[in-house]
Amino acid sequence: MKTSALLPRLKTAGVFAVVTLVSTLFFRVPETALAADKPVRGEPIKPLAAPSRGEPIKPLAPAAGEAPTTANAPTAAAMDGDFSVVGFDKLSTFKYDVPDDATTNTVASAKNPDEQIPAPVKAFSGKRVSLKGFMLPLKVEGGLVTELLIMRDQSMCCYGAVPKINEWVAVKMTGKGVKPIMDQAVTLYGTLKVGAIRENGYLVGIYQLDGEKMKDPVGM
Repeated sequence: MKTSALLPRLKTAGVFAVVTLVSTLFFRVPETALAADKPVRGEPIKPLAAPSRGEPIKPLAPAAGEAPTTANAPTAAAMDGDFSVVGFDKLSTFKYDVPDDATTNTVASAKNPDEQIPAPVKAFSGKRVSLKGFMLPLKVEGGLVTELLIMRDQSMCCYGAVPKINEWVAVKMTGKGVKPIMDQAVTLYGTLKVGAIRENGYLVGIYQLDGEKMKDPVGM
């Protein structure tokens, strides 16, 4: 074969070799890309949950015969000098059912009303207390009130509404009376009696105060 006939073939073979080399260098698909296209063959590994370290520590209950801690002990009543402070927030927070008709309100037919009074309220009976409320005079002598009701609010004296039986306290002053003050709250001091109060066999109240003195409102 003549040299002139081989030249075209050599040129064609050289061009093909160059194209193949360039394709290999610049269009080669990275192995990492091929690996990314492979299907997942299982569930991904999940991090292990933190091990349980037990239930939270609870405070121990006091042993039998052991005094309760300060946090569990009942709150003592606040004091106003020698008097325990008692308010209608304690005296009137429970439901008290009073018979509607006079027949069932007699001693013979009525149940023991003291059973409806909670023990914490009964605990004030016989103690010297201070009680704040609104005055409704019942008996006046020489311009001073000797018998009165001390009430939770002014609904009875100003609006004619009938309060519940545990929303007022009957007061009898043991010494001279006190001046009438009906438009502002006053504080009465004395010995409280808790329990059924009856007149002629009828239940007329559950609170009575033997009044010693009264503190006027501020500014009077």
